[in-house]
Amino acid sequence: MAKCSVCEKGSHFGNKVSHSHRRSNKEWKANVKKVRVNANGTNESVHVCTKCLKSGLVDRV
Repeated sequence: MAKCSVCEKGSHFGNKVSHSHRRSNKEWKANVKKVRVNANGTNESVHVCTKCLKSGLVDRV
């Protein structure tokens, strides 16, 4: 699973709890997109979460 290159957000783990309160493992994945970014005059693809994209923390190409 990819991590956000801006805020380092990734997947996290916990328990899925059913109606009868039985527990099993669950993984929540971050909403990470692969976008093209202009970094130091060159275009490269990086993984960025949608929260960072929406707040304008990256310059897209």
